[in-house]
Amino acid sequence: MIKRTLYFGSDVYLNTRQEQLQVNYNDGLRPPVTVPIEDVGVVMIDHAQVTYSQTLLSKLIRNNVAFITCNEKHMPQGLILNLDGNHIQSERFKIQISASLPLKKNLWQQTIKAKILNQARLLEKNGFSVDNLNYWAGKVKSGDPENLEGRAAAFYWKQIFENYIPNFLRGRYELEPNNLLNYGYAILRAIIARNLVGSGMMPTLGIHHKNKYNAYCLADDIMEPYRPFVDQVVLELVKSGLEEFELTKEVKKSLLKIPVIDVEMEGRLSPLMVASAKTTSSLFKCFEGESRKMVYPDLV
Repeated sequence: MIKRTLYFGSDVYLNTRQEQLQVNYNDGLRPPVTVPIEDVGVVMIDHAQVTYSQTLLSKLIRNNVAFITCNEKHMPQGLILNLDGNHIQSERFKIQISASLPLKKNLWQQTIKAKILNQARLLEKNGFSVDNLNYWAGKVKSGDPENLEGRAAAFYWKQIFENYIPNFLRGRYELEPNNLLNYGYAILRAIIARNLVGSGMMPTLGIHHKNKYNAYCLADDIMEPYRPFVDQVVLELVKSGLEEFELTKEVKKSLLKIPVIDVEMEGRLSPLMVASAKTTSSLFKCFEGESRKMVYPDLV
């Protein structure tokens, strides 16, 4: 089932009735709207006067919904996830923790290769030569000791907005449209973290990222090959002729569609949220020794 992403950017009260999420409009002009909680995958709260019941929050979390809150600049800031996402979670935690360093290096190799190939596909779709990216993807070694990820990123970001934004620099605090990329990546991160929890793993314990201040190291690892899908959405927005890269209602609407973007996985099209669940499932199979291969999507 394709899970829905619900965005609340106005003064509403959210509660639950008969396993439905009920939206109550405080303007008194519109009747309540209901959505089955089982159909929801992501909820984003982006207004200071949105209120919700504890019962609703509990039911959303129990159904493994990623609950995102935004700050005063309308950027995603907080993420609430289920602490008990799998019926044999304790056993799976032990398996994840005991993963060997060689295994984690191999998984990172597969991850970076998939990321670079998706970057190449996006650039190639937009008329750029990508022979070097394809070459680097084939040369990634266990653990990526030569940092081919960084080399590919330097080339990729120099090219992707070349025809629209001169001298673009990718960085969290750099100029627009970095704000749009950051917004999209936050949504993507929540999706991956949600599915890691659903697969019975801790999103904190990474295979490569190790920053002690980062609570989502594993999510940041696994989302890498998915980033070009966000980049593609932002590139299309840039190409559409936006005069200012502000997070308007229409821009947010485009970015909030990220969970349902079609991606190709093992020769079949699938919504990104569904595909990422297959990725996290394949990761655990690698941890437990059932498989040696991660399953990542191809950008089409």
